[in-house]
Amino acid sequence: MKKLTLIITCAILMVSCNNLKDNEFLISGTANGVENGKKVFVEIQTETGSLAKDTAFVKDGKFELKGITEGIDLGFVRIENEQINLPIILEEGKIEINIVKDSLQKSTLGGTPNNDKFQKFNDDSRTISDRVVKFEKDNGPIMQKAQMERDTVTINKLMKEYSKFQNEMNDYSKKFIKENPDAFLSVLLLENFLMRQYLTPEEVKGYYEKLDKNLLDTKSAKKIKSSLELLSAVVVGKKAPDFSAPSPDGKMISLKESLGKITIIDFWASWCGPCRKENPNVVALYNEFHPKGLNIIGVSLDKDAAKWKEAIAKDGLVWPHISNLKFWDEPIAKLYNVQSIPATFLVDAKGNIIAKDLRGDALYAKVKELLEAK
Repeated sequence: MKKLTLIITCAILMVSCNNLKDNEFLISGTANGVENGKKVFVEIQTETGSLAKDTAFVKDGKFELKGITEGIDLGFVRIENEQINLPIILEEGKIEINIVKDSLQKSTLGGTPNNDKFQKFNDDSRTISDRVVKFEKDNGPIMQKAQMERDTVTINKLMKEYSKFQNEMNDYSKKFIKENPDAFLSVLLLENFLMRQYLTPEEVKGYYEKLDKNLLDTKSAKKIKSSLELLSAVVVGKKAPDFSAPSPDGKMISLKESLGKITIIDFWASWCGPCRKENPNVVALYNEFHPKGLNIIGVSLDKDAAKWKEAIAKDGLVWPHISNLKFWDEPIAKLYNVQSIPATFLVDAKGNIIAKDLRGDALYAKVKELLEAK
């Protein structure tokens, strides 16, 4: 009788563990080597930062996290005061993870369809990542020495060899997206390709249109759709979207009123090293071609007004400048789908985009060609 009672009790417990509510997740984890009492968090990224969905404590190398997820999202399991931040797919169901404290790459996850596919992606791409680790170990000291000695030949050689691994990973990722249109990881990979501008908007659109319809309501898929819409609006040959924002002295300045024969919309920031390095070239360009009809309007992604004004004065940027001082939330940058700076758009007298993302000699040559042709 006792045996029968025990069997019934175990069956009830099993049913209660698997009987999750709609959109409810249960993360059952092991973390061998992590001491008792350490806090474990499962977090998602929001526009305002990290948001904890649940918190637990490690006990005898195990922990459980439970909560509600609004659809499928990218989550991270983090353990306090440890170099552990394991990405997972946060979705309905029981997710199983095994954290290897001293080697996060050897950690595993599964239990739900998307986490199973995430683990398969990691397993199948491990040969590439292992070769990357070996290459970095073998060539790290050589690269450091070359950088100290400004040995550009060696630096370029190593960078070229390293890029082969990135190309392999990109090719594998494209293959995964093509073969797994129902996997949320495919959405994340596609979003990354778009952000890095590795694929053209047309290529991204081709993959996007083949994604499973169930994935299109996820935050990442919506971001891809929004970015594609912006990219299709801000392309060479189309009208540059008008905008206006405050200048350093508070005056509202618009693109429309800033147009010359040729106008450069220059996205930059005082904190951006490559932007500041490029500024002397832009100053020289402006000084030579402003009398012939070149105008520039600077759009800053600063958030500190004092540093913005200081950089304008220090770098001698005498053309009009505007900013909403919202950092990467700058609405004009979002309007133009600017993902990195410096970024430039070349506009003609009618406000049409005629070139984009030119710098240095390429920008000089294009401006010279356009103004001398008029």
